[in-house]
Amino acid sequence: MRVIFLDTVFEGLEKAFVLIFSLDREVLSITIFTLKITGTATIISIAIALPLALLLTLRDFPGRRFIISLANLGMGLPPTVVGLWVSLMLWRSGPFGKLGIMYTPAAMVIAQTVISTPIILALSTAALQQIDKKLRWHIMALGATPLQMLFLMLKEARYSLMAAIMAGFGGAISEVGASMMVGGNIQGYTRVLTTAIVLETSRGHFDMALALSFILILLAYAATLWLTLLQQRRYRNVYY
Repeated sequence: MRVIFLDTVFEGLEKAFVLIFSLDREVLSITIFTLKITGTATIISIAIALPLALLLTLRDFPGRRFIISLANLGMGLPPTVVGLWVSLMLWRSGPFGKLGIMYTPAAMVIAQTVISTPIILALSTAALQQIDKKLRWHIMALGATPLQMLFLMLKEARYSLMAAIMAGFGGAISEVGASMMVGGNIQGYTRVLTTAIVLETSRGHFDMALALSFILILLAYAATLWLTLLQQRRYRNVYY
């Protein structure tokens, strides 16, 4: 049994190299589409989460702790739950059914945005709250405008914020339930790497499923490697 397992893994790894270096048209299309969907969702999540994280850090208002608790809850929210609620909202009889975007890339972007936004928001809020309040007072005492203070706060917490963004990106690119439910896994239209892996596994094509999984891991690693290199360069400059 162990020999069969190892043979399957090596076959999948070999097929992954063949698909990558031969630039297989279908796999390349799915990979690019995956990056496009997840990248768009991550950018939208950043645009929502960072301003809200700054607001939660700098202002005390009724419901503030409740919002933070929802963000923390959202970090562990099952993607299938997100897919269910987004489907209900976008279905014909739902509140946004008239938009007609169910089983489209737009629906997938919405679902992945709902998944990644709480992750980025919770981690960004925690990162910004770690900045010493005395530093903010010192910045304002030097005559900085509110906009300049916000910029300096983001700069001070930039490495932690980058980690938050990478976590949000990872949460979005690795989910499968929501994309399957709102996208439908339509070949050439809404199929991403995760849904393709599920499909190939259900067909019993384990070598192809493993090949796609290796490509997905490679993409996730490439994204996190960039962050790691930046962080290590920072520490190297500090200690040397």
